[in-house]
Amino acid sequence: MTKDNILSDFALFSLGGDGIGGWLTPEADAEIFERLSRIAVDPLTKVQLNQLFAFGHEGPVSDDFFDYYWLSCPETHPYEVASLDGFSPAFCSMPTITSLPHLKWGLYRMFVDGLLYFESVSTAFRTLRSNSSDQLKSFFAEKRFDTKRIKSRGPALPLKLIAKDDRYLISEMACKSYGDQPESPGQLRKVLIEAYRASRKAGQRSPRIRDLLEGKVVTEKHNARQQELLFSAESILDETVTSESDIGKKYAGVAKKFFAARENALANTRYYLSMVNDLDVYVATSMRSRQDFREMASACKRIFGDDRLQALQLRYFDPTLSAAVGHEDKGLIECLMVKCAKVLVYCAGEKESYGKDAEAAMALSLGKPVIFYCDEEQRGRFYRDVHPLSRLIEFDTGVSVGAMVTDSLEDVAEILHRLFENKMQYKLEQPKPGHLRLKEALTESVVRLQTSDRMLAETLRNVYQANPDDQLIRGRHRSASRSTRR
Repeated sequence: MTKDNILSDFALFSLGGDGIGGWLTPEADAEIFERLSRIAVDPLTKVQLNQLFAFGHEGPVSDDFFDYYWLSCPETHPYEVASLDGFSPAFCSMPTITSLPHLKWGLYRMFVDGLLYFESVSTAFRTLRSNSSDQLKSFFAEKRFDTKRIKSRGPALPLKLIAKDDRYLISEMACKSYGDQPESPGQLRKVLIEAYRASRKAGQRSPRIRDLLEGKVVTEKHNARQQELLFSAESILDETVTSESDIGKKYAGVAKKFFAARENALANTRYYLSMVNDLDVYVATSMRSRQDFREMASACKRIFGDDRLQALQLRYFDPTLSAAVGHEDKGLIECLMVKCAKVLVYCAGEKESYGKDAEAAMALSLGKPVIFYCDEEQRGRFYRDVHPLSRLIEFDTGVSVGAMVTDSLEDVAEILHRLFENKMQYKLEQPKPGHLRLKEALTESVVRLQTSDRMLAETLRNVYQANPDDQLIRGRHRSASRSTRR
C-alpha cells in the first residue's frame, strides 16, 4: 500500500498534535509507511512496532500491552472487544500483527478504552502502555459489573403493593390535599364544601366535583393550589354531588385510598433505603397527572419484566412506589439513590423538570451510565437542540460523558442487559479533524468525546494531571466507590 492509502485507511486514528493521535499523519517518518506497506507479507513484531512508535515520537509498549491489545480477545474486558469494527477471530491466535486490519483493530480498542476511561486517548496510552498483564487485567476488571455476584445475591425483601390507579395518590400534591393523618379534615374537603355552599347560593343543585374546583371560589381564593386540588381529586372529578354529606362520602372514599397508598409508599422507601448498597438502577422522572403515574408504572414493568433481565434480578427504584414524609427528606433520599445506583434511567415527560434533570446530571458527573427514554419527537428535539445532559464531565476523572437516548422501552431493556452483562458495543468516529466521538452502537448516542480544541484539551489535562497527589486522592476515591459498581 502507498502512503496515501495507509493514511486514508487509518484516518480515524490520525488526530494531529502530540501523542498517539499524532503517530500517523502526513508529516510522519517515511520509515513508518514503508514498513506498514509490507505487513501482509512480513508480519509486524512488538519490537518493530515500538520502533515505528519511536519514529513517530511516541513511547514503546510492554510485551503484555502488545499481547493484550493485538493478540488476545480478553473475556474479562468491560465490553465485547470482538464487537468492534474490523475484528477477526484469527487476530487472537497470532504471535504478531499480520495485516493492516489487525493493526487497526488493536488501535481501535485502545482508542475506545481511552475515551471510556481517560480524559484523552493520549493519556490512556501513556498510562497503560508499560503495564503488565496483571495490571491491565486488574485495571479493566474494576470497570466491569460483577455480573456473577449480581445474579447470585438472591431476592430482596418484597415491596408493598400499590394499585396502579392509586399510585398518583402518593405524590406530594396529594399529601397536601389530604393531610398527614386519617383523622385530619384535609384541605381538599374544606375547599369542596366551601365551593359547594357557594354553588348552592348560585342555584346549582348538583354540580360536578370538577365544576367546584374550577369555579369562582377556587380560582379567586385558592388559585395557587388549584392544580394540586384538581390532581388530588382526579378520580372523582366527573362525579356529581347533591349535599355536603355527599361530598364527605366521596372525599372519604378517596382519602381512604390515599392513606393506604401512602402508608405502603413510606414503607417501600424504608425498603429502598435498606438495600441502597445493592441498588442497580434508579429511575428518574417527573409525574404531574394520574396518567403519568400509570404510564410510569407500566414502563417500569415493561423494562424490568423483560426476559433479557430476568436472570439479573435487578434492584431498581420505581418512583411510583415510594414517598417521603416531606419534600426535604425526598430530596435527600433521591440524591442518595442516585449516588448508590449503578445506572440511571431518565424518563422524559411532556414538560422538563429541574428535579430529574439534576438527577441525571449528578449521575453523569459521577461517571454512571444514563439512559434517556423519551418519545420520538422528544428524541429528535434532544439531538436538534443539543440537550445539556448530552455533554458533561465526570468530575473525578475529567472523562467526557453523555446519555444514551432512545424512544424504545425495548432498547432500554437491551442496554441494561448489555451493561450488566459487560456486553456493550461501541462505534468510533472522527466527524472533524482531531475531534473524536464514541457512540453506543444500539442508539448511536454519543457517550464519550475528545475535543479538537487545543486550549480546552490542554486545560482538561492540566486540571486532571497537574498534581500527582491529586491523582492519588482521586484513585483512593475511586477505590472507595467501587462498591457501587461491583
